[in-house]
Amino acid sequence: MTLESPPMHSTIDDQDTNTSPNASFDSVLSARLSRRSLLKGTMGLAAGTFFGGSLMACSDDESPAAAPLKTLKLDFTAVPKSLADVVTVPSGYTASVLYRLGDPISAGVAEYLNNGTDAGATYAQRAGDHHDGMQYFGLGSGGTYVPTASDRGLLVMNHEAITPLFLHVAGPTIVGGVRTVNDEVVKELNVHGVSIIEVSKTGSTVAYSRSSVYNRRITTNSEMLMAGPAAKTAAMITKYSVDGSRTRGTVNNCAHGYTPWGTYLTCEENYAGYFRRVTATDNPKRTQKELASFARNGVAGNGRELWATATATNPADTTFTRWNTEKLGTSADGSDDFRNVANTYGWVVEIDPFAATSTPKKRTAMGRFAHEGAWLGPVVAGKPLVWYQGDDSRNEYIYKYVSNANWDAADATRGLAAGDKYLDDGKLYVAKFAADGTGTWLLLAFGSNGITAGNTAYAFADQVDVLINVRLAADAAGATKMDRPEWGAVNPKNGEVYMTLTNNNSTLRTLASTDAANPRFYNDARTTGTAQRGNPNGHIIRWADGDNASTSFKWDIFLFGARATSDPTNINVSALTANNDFSSPDGLWFGSSGLLWIQTDDGAFTDVTNCMMLACVPGQVGDGGKKTITNTDGAATKAVETNVSAPMGDEKLRRFLVGPKDCEITGIAETPDRKAIFVNIQHPGEDTSAASFATGTFSSSWPGGGSTRPRSATIVITRNDGGEVGGGLV
Repeated sequence: MTLESPPMHSTIDDQDTNTSPNASFDSVLSARLSRRSLLKGTMGLAAGTFFGGSLMACSDDESPAAAPLKTLKLDFTAVPKSLADVVTVPSGYTASVLYRLGDPISAGVAEYLNNGTDAGATYAQRAGDHHDGMQYFGLGSGGTYVPTASDRGLLVMNHEAITPLFLHVAGPTIVGGVRTVNDEVVKELNVHGVSIIEVSKTGSTVAYSRSSVYNRRITTNSEMLMAGPAAKTAAMITKYSVDGSRTRGTVNNCAHGYTPWGTYLTCEENYAGYFRRVTATDNPKRTQKELASFARNGVAGNGRELWATATATNPADTTFTRWNTEKLGTSADGSDDFRNVANTYGWVVEIDPFAATSTPKKRTAMGRFAHEGAWLGPVVAGKPLVWYQGDDSRNEYIYKYVSNANWDAADATRGLAAGDKYLDDGKLYVAKFAADGTGTWLLLAFGSNGITAGNTAYAFADQVDVLINVRLAADAAGATKMDRPEWGAVNPKNGEVYMTLTNNNSTLRTLASTDAANPRFYNDARTTGTAQRGNPNGHIIRWADGDNASTSFKWDIFLFGARATSDPTNINVSALTANNDFSSPDGLWFGSSGLLWIQTDDGAFTDVTNCMMLACVPGQVGDGGKKTITNTDGAATKAVETNVSAPMGDEKLRRFLVGPKDCEITGIAETPDRKAIFVNIQHPGEDTSAASFATGTFSSSWPGGGSTRPRSATIVITRNDGGEVGGGLV
C-alpha cells in the first residue's frame, strides 16, 4: 500500500481566474493629486459611535470636553527580528498560550494526545486548526452582550484550514488518490470552521472555561440557513435541501467581521478548492453559463483534501459525497445530487455567539466570492450600515455592502433578527480606483453598469444571478483589479479604511505595469535562496469615504513593506528601520484607542525573520507628499510619481511580536479595557517535510517544545504592570 499526501498548501488563493479586460492597479496612470488637492473637498465624516466587540462608544478621554487633548503613543521597546522557535514580545509583557488545536471545550472530552490518535468525532468539541480571524464579545451576568465587559467574554474565532501531516498518526492515508480511512476525513471535517469559547480575566490572568454553556464548535457539518435574495432559489437546490433553504457547514473561514447587535461574521474564503469537479466528465453535462461561473470562481479539480473520495458505510450517508459538485443525478433541478452545492459556499455567515442553539445564516445579499473578511464602518443612528470586503485572490476586487435600512439603536439587542433587517437587504458595490487619487463605488445591480442579459461575457438573468456570480458582475462593471486584497480595518477615529495588498511577483507586476498605485518593481535580494522580483514585500492602501452611502472616495498608499537595508529612494519608500521593517502585510486591525496592528504572512523575508506583528500610530489620507520612484529590470528603467504617506519612523511604527518558525501571525482582538490582546499563531512548523515527520523531526515544536508536534494556538498578551497593551492616549 502506498501512502500519498496532498499538497500542504492549497494553490487556489494564488490562482488568477480573472480574464476580464478591466484595468488593474498596474494600469492606473501616474498622475496623482497633491496633498492639498487630495484633502480639498473631502467630505467630513459624520460623528458616530462604533459598536460591537472591542470598538466602543467614545470614552471619557476622547470626549470633546477633555483637556488637555490626548494623543496616541507607543510605549514599548521594539522587538528585534528573529528566527527562533518562540513567540517574542517586548520587555515588560507576557505572552501566554490560551487555546490550542485539540483543546477540549467540553468537560466530557479527554485531553488532547497530539499524536494523531484522537478520534475524529471528538473534534466537534475540540479547538480546530489554523486559528485565524477572531472577535471578543463582552458577556454580561445575564448572558447578554455588554460591549464594555472586560472580565468575562466570548472569544469567537475562525479555523481556516489544516496541516494534514500533524492531524493523523502518519499523515493522511491516501491510496490511488482515494481517502481510505474515514475517521481521518471526519476529523478534518470537524477541525475546520469556528470556535466559540468563554474567557475570563482576573487581573492579568486570562483563561477559558472548558464547561461553559456558550462553548460551541461550528464545523463543515453544522446546519446553515440560506438567507437573503439567493435563498430558496434554483441555484441553491441540493439533495440535502430540495427547496434551497439550507446547506451544511462553512469552510476556509479566514478573516471575519462583527455587527452592532453583537453577532459574529465568519467569511468563507477559498472554498472552491474543496469541491470535486472533474472537468473532463462534468463539463459536457453543463450549460455555458454554468461553465463560465465555475471557471470564474475556480471550481474544478479533485478537491484539495479529497474528501469526496471517501466512501461512507451507509450509502444514504452524504457526509463525503456532498463534496462532489458534479452532475451525477437525473433530476432537472439538482435535487438528487450536489451539482449546486458550491453555490451554497463563498458567503458571509452570521453567527450569534450568545444563542448556543441558534442556526447560523449565510447572508447572500453581501455577495459570493473568496471573502477575506467583512469590516464594519462607522455606526451612525439614522444612517445605513456599511461593511467593506476584500476578495483574496490575485487580480480580484474590493467591495462594500451598504444596508438599505438605516441604523436604529433599538436593534442592538435583536441578534439574528437584526441581521435579517440589515444584512438581507442592501446594495453591493465594487471599487474603481482612478489615477488622481479618487475612486468610485460601482453598483452591482442587474440592469446597471453593464450587468445585463445582453452582456457578451456572461448573460445575467436577474439580481440573484448577480449575487451568486459577483466576480463576473464586477468584471462587467469595470472594477479595478487588485493584488490580492487581504485584511481591511476601519480607523475608529475618522472612519478611514485600510487594506493590505500582501505582495505580487514579477509575472503580474512587471516593470512596464508599474504606476502611481503600484509604483515599485525591484529585486528583493535575499541573504539566502533565490532573489525575488516584482513587488514581493507588498503594501497597504487606505481610503476615505464621504460617508457610508457615498459612491466616491479619496485614496493613497499608506505603507510599503521592505527591508531596512533596501534602497531608500526606490524600494524602502516608507523609510523603515531595523525596528520596524516587514514584508507581506496580511492581518490588519484597529484597537479602540486608534492603534493600528499589522500582521504578516510572509515567505519573502523569512531568510532573516519569522512572521511578525507591528503596532502603528496612523495618520490620515493625504498626510504625506509626492514621491518619484525609479524602477529597473537591469535592461530598462521607468520612473513613477506617486503620493505616499508621511514616514512614521520608530516613534510611530514598531515591531511588537515575532512568532515561531513557519507560522503566520493572524487574527487579533482585545478586551475593552485594552489590558489584554488575543493573537493567533497559525500553522507553526508547516514546512516540515514528510521525510522529517517520519523521523519525528519537525521544523517547529511550538507551543509544546521538545519533540512535540506543533499546534496552531491563540495566545493572550498582557502588560506585567497591568497597563494598556501596546500604547495609549497620553
